[in-house]
Amino acid sequence: MSTTLKERMIAPPRADELDLPARMRVLYISTTHRTGGWLAEALAVDSASKVVLEEARGSAAGLARLREELFDAVLVSHQPGELDALELIEAYRTGVADAPIVVLGTESEQEMTSLCYELGADAYVCVNTTTTRNLLWALARAIERHRLLGENQRLTQSQQRRVQQEQDEAARLLGQQCRLVDDLEAMYGGSRDSSPAPRPREAGQRLPAELPGELIDHYRELLRTHVIMGSGGLSREIRQLAELLVLVDITAREAMDVHLQVLEELIQGLGSRSTRHVMVRADLLAMELMMHLAEGYRTAYRRRTTPEVQRLLPGFADPAPAAFSTSRM
Repeated sequence: MSTTLKERMIAPPRADELDLPARMRVLYISTTHRTGGWLAEALAVDSASKVVLEEARGSAAGLARLREELFDAVLVSHQPGELDALELIEAYRTGVADAPIVVLGTESEQEMTSLCYELGADAYVCVNTTTTRNLLWALARAIERHRLLGENQRLTQSQQRRVQQEQDEAARLLGQQCRLVDDLEAMYGGSRDSSPAPRPREAGQRLPAELPGELIDHYRELLRTHVIMGSGGLSREIRQLAELLVLVDITAREAMDVHLQVLEELIQGLGSRSTRHVMVRADLLAMELMMHLAEGYRTAYRRRTTPEVQRLLPGFADPAPAAFSTSRM
């Protein structure tokens, strides 16, 4: 095995052609009868990358070293009957740590590669058909793969924390807005009739029965569209909705109650996705709707308090009344 690997060593390329790690610290787990002297000699000949090879004889010694030290990669010699690399990989992945593992063996790659991948190894190299440079690249790619997996895991965890923080913030803002609506209801609940103000609305409570279901469904679709498109293309729809609310005498508190209930349903449907965009767009929609609603009620109040006056056409001035003459002819 060692002779074949040495015979296949190629001449080292120029430095500007290299894209391998400058230095790799590798643990080689071998059997007690076949040590890694040949491997260290083969790796030392190729100067493309400096490999600091440390050896542990037997699976127990190898696992002990891996618990105590960190290595860039691990080479495991697969010798059925003496050292089963597949069992060692399974034990390593389940209870020790995480490092790239490359298996060295005499079986063909067609027989062993898929088995090694399924147990968590990063590569299998047949020493009878490979070269020193191929072994270096197998180690380098295994190290790079684990580095990328680690970065991806950290980014995923960071994204999950950010999304959870946004969901907590959205729940907090919804709670504050609901309490604001409840405070307004407690203050002005008796303005329409003499009944006492209702109790504060809990999260997820049904909407007041006097609000039409069609209105709620329409606002639900409007909010979903607004989240996707923004307010630029929906100004007319928002103004028409405000005019409808004024027409059916829906108060600002009731309109906000509809908004908060529909928004709460929308956020709950997001699951693990981000809520920041939805909250920002929803706040803009509520602000624009309240502005149109306030202007609509202002216009309606003016019409009720200011009577209309019939005005004359231009050129027809209202003449002053002539004095009544009581003289006789």
